[in-house]
Amino acid sequence: MISNTILELLHQYGYLIFYFAFSLGPFGIPIPNEITIISSGAILSHTGVINSWITYFCILSGLLTAITFAYFAGKLFGPKIKHRFQHHKHFVKAELILNKSGNWAMCIGLFIPIVRYVLPLVIGLSGVQYRKFALISYSSALLWTITYFTAGIYFGGPLLSTLQLLHF
Repeated sequence: MISNTILELLHQYGYLIFYFAFSLGPFGIPIPNEITIISSGAILSHTGVINSWITYFCILSGLLTAITFAYFAGKLFGPKIKHRFQHHKHFVKAELILNKSGNWAMCIGLFIPIVRYVLPLVIGLSGVQYRKFALISYSSALLWTITYFTAGIYFGGPLLSTLQLLHF
């Protein structure tokens, strides 16, 4: 079911569907990244239906595009956004976590859905230099994509079969 949808999109748009799924995530495109990467890694790439390397490159580059865009949006619109949200409890909490454990927060934040797209914006707002952001966030993105893609190759088939039995 899920893999059929991905195959249909792949047939229409080519491998760029993976790039767009990951780069447009922060803009409300409702494509769950974890399901997409496991489906593409497990069912499609592992069985040879699509090329694993091209798929992985599109996924990684899409994620890097999204977090880079969010970071620079934070840098560019920082003062306006910060002034507007400085009293919002979630924004204050995110800033406190970033200030207290910045490097770890940047690293671990990429593994949490939704947070992976909001955190780079907050990092850009907080004035972290691009070099530090890129080093930590891009390394984390590489680790995240490799982890999920590999998990998809080894565990995705049984997981998706179970989901289909449960009619998800």
